[in-house]
Amino acid sequence: MSEPVNFFQLIAHAAGRLPPELVATWIVMALLLMFGYAARHSLSRVLDPTLPDEGLTLRHFAEVAVEWLDGLVEQVSELHGARRYVPFFGSLFLFILAANFVGLIPGLTPPTNDTDLTFALGGICFIYYLYQGFAYRGPKYLLSFFGPLWWLGWFMVVIEVADNLFRPFSLGIRLFANMFADHHVLTLFTGLTYVLVPIAFYALGSIVCIVQALVFVILAISYVRMAAAAH
Repeated sequence: MSEPVNFFQLIAHAAGRLPPELVATWIVMALLLMFGYAARHSLSRVLDPTLPDEGLTLRHFAEVAVEWLDGLVEQVSELHGARRYVPFFGSLFLFILAANFVGLIPGLTPPTNDTDLTFALGGICFIYYLYQGFAYRGPKYLLSFFGPLWWLGWFMVVIEVADNLFRPFSLGIRLFANMFADHHVLTLFTGLTYVLVPIAFYALGSIVCIVQALVFVILAISYVRMAAAAH
C-alpha cells in the first residue's frame, strides 16, 4: 500500500525546505485569522448587535463559540473576573481544535502530530499560569512552593518545582501522543477500504480531535486556577 501524498511536505519543499509542521501551523493560523476578521466584519455591519441573525450565519456561529468558551473558562477557573482569560484560552482551544481537524483531511498531517508544536504550546501555558500566579499574589506566590508546614518546606519545594516543570511536558506529550496515534490509525484503516470503515474512523477521529483540545485547555485553565488560589 503506497503512502498518501503529504501536501504540507510538498509546500514546504517548494518554499525552500521548511519544516512541514511549520507550514501547517502557519496555514492554520492564517485560516483562524481570516475567520476572526470575517466574524468581526460581519458583526460591525449589523445595525443592532444585540439582535441575532436569522438562520445560521458566520456571526451566529462566532457568537455561539465565544459564549461557550466564556462559560467553559468561568466554570473551570472558578475565579473572579474569569472573562479576561477567555481571549487566551479561547484562542488556544480554537487553534488546537483546527490543527487537530487538519489531520482528517486526506493528504494532510496535523501540526499537533509534532512534539515541537505541542511542547511549545505547553511552554506557553507554563509561562502564562506562572505570570497569573504572580499577578494575583505577587512575590507571595513563591511561598506556595513551600507548602503549608514551614518545617517541611525544604521537602515540598523540591516536589512543587518538579511538579510545575513536568506540567508543560505532560501537556505536550499527551496531545502529541493522542494525535499521532489517531492520525496513523485513521490513515491505516482508510487505506484498507473506501466504503463503510472510513466513516466510522472519521467519526471517531473527530471525537478525538475535540476531546484532546478540550483536555489540553481544561488542564491549562486548572493550572491558572491553582496558581491564583495558591495558599
